[in-house]
Amino acid sequence: MKLNQILFVFLFLSWAPVAPLLAGDSSDTYKIRQGDILDISVWGDDTLNKQVRVLPDGSISFPLVGQVSVAGHSPADVDGQITTKLKTYLPDPEVNVIVQSTEGNRVYIIGKVNTPGVIPLQGPMTVLQALSISGGFDKFAELDEIKILRGKQVMPVNYSDLIRGRNLASNHLLQADDTILVP
Repeated sequence: MKLNQILFVFLFLSWAPVAPLLAGDSSDTYKIRQGDILDISVWGDDTLNKQVRVLPDGSISFPLVGQVSVAGHSPADVDGQITTKLKTYLPDPEVNVIVQSTEGNRVYIIGKVNTPGVIPLQGPMTVLQALSISGGFDKFAELDEIKILRGKQVMPVNYSDLIRGRNLASNHLLQADDTILVP
């Protein structure tokens, strides 16, 4: 019976924060990040069909357009920027920007876990899901001192409470560039 309860709590904690996203809440459009790969095509001009990687400074280079700052913008925004700049050279450019790879979306796990490193964010992911990917804890890990570092913000995670079904708010939905620190 106890194993069933633990399994239920794990599944609940893993999926509860992402349920609204899976239900089709599309109010948040994807924002391009450094490291992402974009397919950019201009209808009717095969020489302007390119696959480009977003540089560490958040920009891309595109023929006739030059450098374009794209990090933090949606694909539709970038489409509009490139279209506007191409109008100097083409009468009515039809530009399409597709995110081919979201390699810029990743979280980091460091500290006393069995497999520290980088985890790609290919969809919504919670702290518990990321910790399970890291292969479990080192025997000296301080489970009630886990923290998420998000920019200058520090967010505590109480693992003991989470696996008991308490303090579920600390099973944070991760964002790109979060670092999970397990002391």
